[in-house]
Amino acid sequence: MRLVEQARSIFAELGYTVEGTGPEFRAEREWKVVHVSTVLETDDLPSESGEFRCFVATREDADDLEQRLRYTDPNYEWAIIVVDGDDYEVERAPPGPTVTA
Repeated sequence: MRLVEQARSIFAELGYTVEGTGPEFRAEREWKVVHVSTVLETDDLPSESGEFRCFVATREDADDLEQRLRYTDPNYEWAIIVVDGDDYEVERAPPGPTVTA
């Protein structure tokens, strides 16, 4: 299965409505909209700010992708889902909001 098809399947299983075709698509659930990009089909990191982004990558590409994201420090929250065959795991997720009392 192609990486983009796996990414779409993962988000559908998680209860998101998936919209769009191609290597970048939109996943929406309740109030949250996530812009999803598959690493094998896209090379440039999105530069838009103020959005939730999720990158779906193979194990071989995940470390390089995380280094690129940390280096560029984009103005959006991001996560990486690593696909390994039929399995997947969230390799890196953004920290939650800071709560002070």
